[in-house]
This record gives sequence, C-alpha cells and structure tokens, in this order.
Amino acid sequence: MGVALTGAALLGAALSSTPGTPRFYALTLGTAATWTVGGLASGPVHRGFRATPVPHRLVAAPVLFAAAAFPVFYGCVLVARRVPLLNRAISRVLRYAHRGDPRAVLATTLLSGAAEEIFFRGAVYAAAARTGRPVAVSTVVYALSTTATGNPALVLAASVLGTVFALQRRATGGIQAPLLTHLTWSALTLRFVPPLFPDPEA
Repeated sequence: MGVALTGAALLGAALSSTPGTPRFYALTLGTAATWTVGGLASGPVHRGFRATPVPHRLVAAPVLFAAAAFPVFYGCVLVARRVPLLNRAISRVLRYAHRGDPRAVLATTLLSGAAEEIFFRGAVYAAAARTGRPVAVSTVVYALSTTATGNPALVLAASVLGTVFALQRRATGGIQAPLLTHLTWSALTLRFVPPLFPDPEA
C-alpha cells in the first residue's frame, strides 16, 4: 500500500510540473523507480510461459496485438477529441510530449510503462490472486493510482488498458506479454496521437 500511495503521489506531482523541465523528468523517473523497486521487492516477477511453449511467440504476439488494437484506440481518441472535457484532459497530458525533448519523452514513457507492469501486473496482481479476482483488483488499483493526476482521460485509459494488461497477465502467467503490449502501445501513442492535439502555446 505504501508503494502504491508513494508512486501515485509522485505521478501526480510529475503531471502537475512544468513540461520539459528537470523537475518533470526527475519526478517521472522517481515514479518509475518506485513502481520498479516496489514490484521487485515483493517477490519473483514471472515472465510467463503458460500460453505457448515457443518463447519467440511471447514476443511477437503481444507486439502484434498492440499494433492491431491501436487503430481502435486511435478511433476512440478521435471521438474523445470532440468531447470538451476529454479534449482538455488529453491536451494537458500531451503538453509533455510537445514541449519536451522527444528522446527524453520517449525514454521516460517507456521506462514508466515497464515499471507499471512490474508493479501492477507483477506485485499487485500476485497479491490480489489471494482474493480470487486479480484482474479486477489490480485494474482498480492501477486506475486509482492515476486519480492523483486529476486527469479523467488518464483514469479512463488506465481502467481500459489495465483490464487488457491484466487479462494478458492471467492468460500467460507473467508480465512479459502485458509489458511488451504496453511499450508498443506507448510508442505508437507518442508517434500518432500528439498531432491530433496541437500545443496552443507552440
């Protein structure tokens, strides 16, 4: 619980800081470090080989799944752009992509995504398995952690994507599949979504 609260607080602070500043990157990396250390300290993190005995499929399948599902997400973003509340919320997040160094933004985004999988689909999922509802519990904890940002678009995204990642965790028995899907989705999002929401201060 302490790790979840600390990580949420750091995430909220990061997304309330000025885009592109050392403070933003420090807080973002601090958040990622908190999730990673908390996840690794809880016990062994399983990669997962339940779905297939062929290891390379555990790399290709999650990447291809993310690439195939991304057009659906992109379509949802196009709809959200027409909803004033969500438009403003998404634009607030994308300030960090518009005003930061592209390489630093990509690096921190991928590190954060990997750290979230280690903690939420690793430690939290494993702990929630005792309740018999690890998918639901880990997703709720994941979504709640984003409420510290005060951004409804992030909470909605965490609820939907958290469910997808948790189902992958259940299907494969480990974090490798959701981690690869998460990283692929994040990279595609950074590439294709920011142009839909121009920075008003550019």
